[in-house]
Amino acid sequence: MAGQGGGSGGSRARDVGESTWALELLDHLRPTGRDMRRLVAWLAESVNGTASLHDDTGTLVAGPGMPLDETLVADIRAGRIASAASADEDTHLRLLRIEYPDPAKAGVLAVARKSPFDRRTSDILTHTAQILELLLRARETATAGRRLKRATSDLRLAILQLLMVEDTVAARRVAAGLWPGLLDTDTACVYVLEGDAAERDRLAEECLGVIGDRALVVRCPAMDGHVIIVTTGDAAGTALRSLVDRNPGTLLGGSTRQSLARTAAAYGQAVSALAVARVRPDKAAVYAERNHPQRLMDPAALRAWTARLLRPLDTLPHHTRAELLVTTRLGLEFTAVSAAKVLGVSRNTVRARMERVESLLRTDFTDLTVRATVHLALSTQVSLADGQDAPSGAGQARTRLGDLLAGPALETWARELLGRLDSDPRDLRRTLRSWIAAGGNAERAAQTLAVHAQTVREHVRSAEPVLERQLIASGGDLYEVVLAHLATGELEHPVSLRDDPGHSDSPVHG
Repeated sequence: MAGQGGGSGGSRARDVGESTWALELLDHLRPTGRDMRRLVAWLAESVNGTASLHDDTGTLVAGPGMPLDETLVADIRAGRIASAASADEDTHLRLLRIEYPDPAKAGVLAVARKSPFDRRTSDILTHTAQILELLLRARETATAGRRLKRATSDLRLAILQLLMVEDTVAARRVAAGLWPGLLDTDTACVYVLEGDAAERDRLAEECLGVIGDRALVVRCPAMDGHVIIVTTGDAAGTALRSLVDRNPGTLLGGSTRQSLARTAAAYGQAVSALAVARVRPDKAAVYAERNHPQRLMDPAALRAWTARLLRPLDTLPHHTRAELLVTTRLGLEFTAVSAAKVLGVSRNTVRARMERVESLLRTDFTDLTVRATVHLALSTQVSLADGQDAPSGAGQARTRLGDLLAGPALETWARELLGRLDSDPRDLRRTLRSWIAAGGNAERAAQTLAVHAQTVREHVRSAEPVLERQLIASGGDLYEVVLAHLATGELEHPVSLRDDPGHSDSPVHG
């Protein structure tokens, strides 16, 4: 009886010991424990020996290096044998083939110990090899998933870049493969979600979760904290507002509905709306349809002036002219670096194209009044591209910038806009005027005003919510304010464009 009891107790002890190492081994399959180096170290400790893992090229992946028979290792990796064992008076060695997801590849697990391998250590070794193969498959699946996610993200960015340069046909063709029907419309809205750059990937995933395939969700290539959403439906705004409610510190700006060819303009509206969202309690705002200066000008005269101003570019091949116009429009809206990221080209390419336009127009883009004037022409040029040809009347053909800015409606708009700044005792209006005259350079404006450069920056930032326009970031909002100063006579018209180079009978060739 005593012998039977002792045997039963020994059996139970072996069962407990076996279940213990099995549970420990299973722990390495948990999401937080999937580390092959840790698993190999655990194997070495569990068999009271040394263990190492080599990949399909023979490179040591985990564990310490140990002398191995290269012929045996090569045979195992090639699949000629599945395992091997050797022993001498000091060491007992086991080699096992570790299958990779790719059948043509295999690694080798080597385990050495002083004592012979018994049933327990052999079981631990066999099961560890199986777990290693599972981890390799999981890693391959995760890697493939990341590649697919990255490829999909790159594809979304490519579609956005095509929309930004007004190539809607190509954008639809690219989108149709993965998101059928996404761009089967003539109009869309653009939203920009702004948050912590470190949280952007999570926010982008949340956007995809609440919108799905009903919108184009893109991590902005220019601004690390921005997620761009192009949506053709009307429900996306509500879904995105709920996302802002759940994520404190985020902002949402939206555009009005625009044609797909004007995606770049819609993006500018969405970014502009962020300035309003910052001061709203719900941290969300949609771009308000307001009286833009070009809407207060005579349409026919504006189109005629635009055609004359941009006439020097008409000597270029069509594709070159279109390339220069799109690049300059984006380069005036954003920095050269940001425009380059949006277009998918180098910043030197953006600068070279804009310098060529400067040369053709005989002007200087460092002058904010020049930038605002050319931006007005490029914005109007979109309507010309849509087939709204400028009239050929002689009177309109001689229209100059001063004529466009002299209308009573435009002057009233300009005085009302800038008059909002008059109630601030810091004289924001004077600071803003000096800052624009200095080309947006706070240091030069500070020297003119005899104040600190930081004071200039603070005054300009304080003017943004009052004017409901972004000023620090160059773009359409700033250019509207510049045109307002030109309309009221607080700034002189740009000298280089005063005579309208496009009016010359001898256009410049480039």
